[in-house]
Amino acid sequence: MWRRALCVGLLALALGYLCLLGPQLPPSALRLLPASLLGGLRRARSLESRMVAAWQAAIVRPARGWARVAVGVNACVDVVLSGVKLLEALGLEPGDGKNHAVLASQQDLREAFMHFMEKGAAAERFFSDAESFHHIARTASEYPGAQLYVGGNAALIGQKLAANPDLKILLCGPVGPKLHELLDDNVVVPPESMQERDEFHLILEYQAGEEWGQVKAPNANRFIFSHDLSNGALNMLEVFVSSLDEFQPDLVVLSGLHMMEGQSKEMRHRRLMETVASISDIPTDIPIHLELASMTDQDFMSNIVHQVFPLVNSIGLNEQELLFLTQSASGPHASLASWNGIPDVGVVSDILFWVLKEHGKTADRASDLTRIHFHTLAYHILATVDGFWGNQVAAVAAGARAAGAQACATETIDTSKVFLKAPLEFVTSQIEAPSKISLNPDEPVVHWHREGISFHFTPVLVCKDPVRTVGLGDAISAEGLLYSEVYPQ
Repeated sequence: MWRRALCVGLLALALGYLCLLGPQLPPSALRLLPASLLGGLRRARSLESRMVAAWQAAIVRPARGWARVAVGVNACVDVVLSGVKLLEALGLEPGDGKNHAVLASQQDLREAFMHFMEKGAAAERFFSDAESFHHIARTASEYPGAQLYVGGNAALIGQKLAANPDLKILLCGPVGPKLHELLDDNVVVPPESMQERDEFHLILEYQAGEEWGQVKAPNANRFIFSHDLSNGALNMLEVFVSSLDEFQPDLVVLSGLHMMEGQSKEMRHRRLMETVASISDIPTDIPIHLELASMTDQDFMSNIVHQVFPLVNSIGLNEQELLFLTQSASGPHASLASWNGIPDVGVVSDILFWVLKEHGKTADRASDLTRIHFHTLAYHILATVDGFWGNQVAAVAAGARAAGAQACATETIDTSKVFLKAPLEFVTSQIEAPSKISLNPDEPVVHWHREGISFHFTPVLVCKDPVRTVGLGDAISAEGLLYSEVYPQ
C-alpha cells in the first residue's frame, strides 16, 4: 500500500514540475508525452504558458536565411528617462494636451507629451529651436537615472540583428563616438558614416497608470523628440547606397524617411526624389524592407506611399502609422479619427489588404511590395502576397516573442510578468463578409486568406511592468525579418 501511495505522490510531484516548467521544455520532449498527459498539462497551465510553448514549437529557422544585411540610414544616441520627471525638472506644470506637428518651445513639448500620454500612444516630433533643444537635452542627460542607448530605427534594427553571430551587419548613418562605442562588434560602420558629434534623441517614457495632472496613461509608451539635422536631411543615404557594391548584402533595411518632416516642403520634396533615385539604383534581386515611423504631414506620407512603396519589397509599421497611412492616401476606414483601445483586427486587416491590393505587386502593376509586418501592443499581423515569402508563421511568432521578452528586459518570456491583452475572438474584415476566429492558445498563430493575400496573426504577451518601450517596433521587425524567407523569382 505504501508503495502505491509513494508512486502516486511522485507522479503528482512530476506533474506539478511539468506544469511549472512546461513552457521551457523543448518541443521534442513535449512530443514524447502521451496525448492524455499532454492534454492535462495544457489544461493546467495558463494561457500565457501555453502560448509560449506553442511559439517555441513554431519558431524554426528558414531554409534560406540571410548572411549579410545592410541597414540605413538613421542612427543616434537615445537619452531615455521619465517624461514627467524631465518636464518637472524643466519647471513645467501639467495642463491641457495638444498635438503639434513640430515643436517650437517647451510649452509645445508639454502639450504634445500630455496629448499622447493620455492616449497611451507612441509619437515622434522634430524640435525646431536648436538653443532650446540643447538646453533640454543637457537637462535630460544630466538627470539622475537617465540612460544612454543605441538609437534610430536603422541602428536599432542593426543592433538587434547583430546579436546573431552568423549575420554580418553594415550600418550607414551619422555615427558619432558615443554611438560607435555602444554598437555591437558585429556591426560594420564605413568610415564615411563617422562624424565628430553624436546626434541625440530624447525618449520620454511613461508607465501604465502613471498620472500627471488630469492625465492618466492607459498603458506604457514613449514620446520621442529631437533637433537632428543629419538624420533629418538623410545625409548618409548616398553613402549607404554606394557602400552596397562592396558589402554585397542579401537584404537591405531602410528607415529614417520620417525624419525629413523637420525640413522645409521644398527640401523634403527634393530629398524624397533623390531617395527614390537612390533606391532605384539598388539591384532588384536584393529585397528591401522599409521601416516606417511616426509622421504628421499627410502629403508627405501620400508621396511615400505612391513613390517609395513600389520600390520596396516589405514594410514594417505600427497602428498609429497604419491609420495615418490610410488617412493620407484615402484608403479604407480613413474617416476613423483614432483607435479606441485595441485596434480592431478587421479594420487593420482591411487596410493591410488595401495597401497590398492598391500599391503592392500584381500581374499588371510595376510594384515590388509583397509584405507588411504590422505590430501593435496586443497583437501582430504579417500580410504577404502569395508566392513571394515563406516561413511567416515562425516570423510573426518570433516578432511577438521578442516584444514580450524585450519589454520586460528578460532573455526569454517570463509568463509571470506578462498577460494576454488581445481579443479571444475577432472578425477578419469590417468591409467584406468576414470569418469569425476564436483564439486557441495552443495554436496562437492564426492564418486566413483573401484574394491572393495571406494573413498571419498572433497575440502578444504584454509586459505588466515594462522596463523599456523604445525600440520595440524595430526589434519586432528585425526578428520577423530574421525568420523570413524570400522566394527566388
